[in-house]
Amino acid sequence: MARRGSYAKGVARREEILESALDVIGRKGYQNASLKEIAEVVGVTPAALLHYFGSKEELFTEVLRKRDEHDGLDPAFLDADAARAGFIDVIRHNTQVPGLVALFSRLSVDAADPEHPAHQYFLDRSERLRETFVESFGPGGHGRPVLEPETLARVIQAASDGLQLQWMIDPTVDMPAIMEALIGALYPPAPPAALTTEPQI
Repeated sequence: MARRGSYAKGVARREEILESALDVIGRKGYQNASLKEIAEVVGVTPAALLHYFGSKEELFTEVLRKRDEHDGLDPAFLDADAARAGFIDVIRHNTQVPGLVALFSRLSVDAADPEHPAHQYFLDRSERLRETFVESFGPGGHGRPVLEPETLARVIQAASDGLQLQWMIDPTVDMPAIMEALIGALYPPAPPAALTTEPQI
């Protein structure tokens, strides 16, 4: 019983650390979010953080996983309309947490190294995101994509990542509006069905 209780406490403390790190990084940016400051918010030592996560890079990778949980990126969207609205909502929310956007962009570059702790995270996340779009924008949706679903998914993903970089340099860039316009152009909604009237007798 003691082991089970200790394990549960460890899981709870790990979650507390991730939530605190999300808040600190979202407000202050990952460059200003030292292990010391995150540890102080949780009430542990920096050494205790490393006990739970191994390294700062591993902690930041898990912070991004936790962000995805909050954003609802893990569950598949129900249909094309839901995918469009949900993805735009996530982008809109990102404008409120610049520190997490900067962390994502920085780690996505560093994770090009197969040995980096975030490498597998980005591979898995990208695959899930593209699968979501392929399913949502493929046959049976509410419109007609101008590109093959797999190509469309990669274009949307690339545009989203690139817009984040532009927005970090120039916060006046309207990421949600630009992405909404792009998706609308690449996946135009089906025209409304023509109204028919019964001939009067």
